[in-house]
Amino acid sequence: MFHALPLYLNLLLSSCIAVDRVQALPGFGIRSKLIDALSLRSTPSPYSELERRADQLTGINLNPNGTPFLWLPDTTYSGKTFFDDWDFFTDSDPTSGNVDYVNKSTAIQNGYILVQDDGTVIMKVDDTTTLPMGVNRPSVRITSQRQYNTGLFILDINRAPWGCGESVRNALESLDAKIAQAIWPAFWTVGGNWPANGEIDILEGVHDNQQNQISWHTNAGCMYDPSAQFTGTIPSDPVIGNHTDCDANKNSNSGCNVIEMSRASYGPYFESQGGGILAMKWDENDISIWSFYRAAIPTDITAGTPNPSLWGLPSAKLMNTMCNIPKFFANHSIVFDITFCGDWAGNSYASSGCPGTCAERIMDPANFVNATWSINSLKVFKKTLLSGANSIPSSATPTFTRPAAAQVVASSLVAAVLFLSVFL
Repeated sequence: MFHALPLYLNLLLSSCIAVDRVQALPGFGIRSKLIDALSLRSTPSPYSELERRADQLTGINLNPNGTPFLWLPDTTYSGKTFFDDWDFFTDSDPTSGNVDYVNKSTAIQNGYILVQDDGTVIMKVDDTTTLPMGVNRPSVRITSQRQYNTGLFILDINRAPWGCGESVRNALESLDAKIAQAIWPAFWTVGGNWPANGEIDILEGVHDNQQNQISWHTNAGCMYDPSAQFTGTIPSDPVIGNHTDCDANKNSNSGCNVIEMSRASYGPYFESQGGGILAMKWDENDISIWSFYRAAIPTDITAGTPNPSLWGLPSAKLMNTMCNIPKFFANHSIVFDITFCGDWAGNSYASSGCPGTCAERIMDPANFVNATWSINSLKVFKKTLLSGANSIPSSATPTFTRPAAAQVVASSLVAAVLFLSVFL
């Protein structure tokens, strides 16, 4: 019975959304009632533990000031309709890559995008054509038509495109891994007015990197606070020092960066774990990013009631202590792309340990058989306060409010409390 409760409560909360998706839920004390119900049927434990159990059941999160809120479903990109709400970028690559981005019809015709029978979304590059020296390789870059101002973004992937190197080939012989070359994939969000509206690189890497690099790019005035609690490492070099200045107009647009701690957060080792989840929480308090292997995905994510406060420390956390987040990040579209060489992969190729030159690797299609996104879903959740205040919008689309329509379901939620007190 215990395992059915999250679904039961989720259905009730879903009915709230159906009645009034843009009106905040009333503050009728559901969390405290759940804590009371849990305490009636549980052995004595610290109050904080009871709070944690109640929050697991309901998906209730807390702001730093203690106000409760939920992450409620806003947008889902998955299955046969995945590509319906994206624009295909066909201009020259802004990062100077050796790539030709194609339109949607060309991508479909050549098999660069497809949805498998099981709903898995595939985005890939041309891995069949031998090219003359100096000719760009076809690929895809898609941008969401919807724009967001805050949100919880949860990407479930089986694999992301990855790089090159004989050391990786030798380490993964048992996996029959085929090594792609000179590849620079990214999953990111960006404002329409760059860099004034900011850029957030959630997943990014080149060559045979084993660790994901998370980055922010902004106008002057946004700094990464190194005192934040996170598990990654801020890179440093003799020229820039610590990469904590997010100003895109300095240091060749390196931005502020964090390298994930795990040596399997990017590339073949991440794929060998069955992929997993990349999650970004973006609100007025901070922008935090987590990654989870398939076997370690939190149960609240799989239940559809995400609660980042239960996930442990993030890999990276840009705090509002040294960066005014609403000022520097606004009206973001989501982007997936696969480029080659260019400003990062090209300039770093000579020191990457990859054979030959980057331009030479572009010619052989066999180098790109692993240059593929395999996506199960991308879900965006909207932060909605439980105190009766208006929801904090995740979308730039205007919202409309109605007075207290969510009161209709209050009795159903109280019934959930009674259900808990009887069966726990």
